[in-house]
Amino acid sequence: MIADTIQIWHDTIAIDDADYPHYWYLLDAAEQGHAEKMRTDALRKRYVIVHGRLRRVLADILNEPPEKIRLAKAEHGKPYLADTPELAFNLSHSADAMVIAVGKNCRLGVDIEQCKARTSLAGLVNKCFGEEEIAYWQQLPDAEKTRQFYRFWTRKEAFVKATGRGISLGLNRCVVNPENPAEFLSVPEDYAPAAQWRIFDLTLNQPVCGALVTDNAIKCINYSTTTPSQL
Repeated sequence: MIADTIQIWHDTIAIDDADYPHYWYLLDAAEQGHAEKMRTDALRKRYVIVHGRLRRVLADILNEPPEKIRLAKAEHGKPYLADTPELAFNLSHSADAMVIAVGKNCRLGVDIEQCKARTSLAGLVNKCFGEEEIAYWQQLPDAEKTRQFYRFWTRKEAFVKATGRGISLGLNRCVVNPENPAEFLSVPEDYAPAAQWRIFDLTLNQPVCGALVTDNAIKCINYSTTTPSQL
């Protein structure tokens, strides 16, 4: 895999996927155990399908059987490849959409969200956005506020996922530049300088918003609409 290229796979999820038994076989004992604890059948199936497809993607890159891939977890729980740590990956899913991002020698995070209207958007903005983001969002026409909320939200989520810390890092501490949404105005001190991070809005089907964040100089993002078949 080329160091300055990010590969993006995006697809839809159907809980009646005929390959579900195969996906279950691909998972390791820890993943199967996690799936068994899901509170509903639909959540369990969605988890198994998403993580089974992730293993297919990684197997295609590594040229090894997907069930043989060894996954480990970093200090704050972010998974990585135990035998090939230089290959970075991240996944996100929302409703029936999913996306997987893979890069090399970098930190990366990806997030997608269904752009649906919510009565709580203003409250989330005040809680999770920085001052500059709040001021920008509040002056937007009402017709644009929902989509722009998710644009900023996915950029910020992708960043905290790239760090491995998740939302406990504080979304309001990761401030996107409203005048240039490809860059951050500020990030938490442990991950400074902000200029080392790059934001890429993903080109996905409506009504899904998505963003990729990485600390590497990326020249190309390649998209694929399906995950690889069984090896």
